[in-house]
Amino acid sequence: MATKINEVLIEEKHRDLNGDNHIMTSVETPLREDAFVKSDEEKMANIEKLFSGIMVELGLDLTDESLRGTPYRVAKMYVKELFHGLNPENKPSLSVFDNKYQYNKILVERDISFSSACEHHFLPITGKAHVGYISSGKVIGLSKINRIVEYYGRRPQVQERMTLQIFNELKNALKTEDVIVVIEAEHLCVSTRGVNDKTSQTTTLQYGGRFTETELRNEFFQLI
Repeated sequence: MATKINEVLIEEKHRDLNGDNHIMTSVETPLREDAFVKSDEEKMANIEKLFSGIMVELGLDLTDESLRGTPYRVAKMYVKELFHGLNPENKPSLSVFDNKYQYNKILVERDISFSSACEHHFLPITGKAHVGYISSGKVIGLSKINRIVEYYGRRPQVQERMTLQIFNELKNALKTEDVIVVIEAEHLCVSTRGVNDKTSQTTTLQYGGRFTETELRNEFFQLI
């Protein structure tokens, strides 16, 4: 009996530690090898059933007219909307063009609004991204920068990872190290649970190339 109690206590302690350790293990979003074997429709059907179980466990009456369609709506939201950035088939086409104008200063796309979700609690992250780069001979359509931000935001995320993913995507597409990314966001896992801080924001930053120069970096900060 004592051994069984000890095993339970150890398991609970392990669960508590894992719950409190918010660890980012990789720049890549952790996905299983079979992540896209099932169709979107199959995933939605399964999530609908599973979320119905969660609602039942919470004591909600799924025969109520207001709640009856909630499991389907949540399933559709997860697969088609909130987390559609998990599927590489939804990745935006990033066509680039020759810099025929020979513009060689900073190009800045600021205040790009995005919505994401904290992968630790599945609560919303909302904020703005600011992106800058200096052309090495190639430029990218402005709307493509917005689409990159949206694509990497539409998945369970860690803000640090999202910042790095956007940075790496632009760096690879533009064939330059001269890229800088800033993300400012509010995390509902901070403002609606735990510490319940309603006013704090989180800022992350990644840069390379010429943006390692303090003067150029400060010029970017002034522009945003």
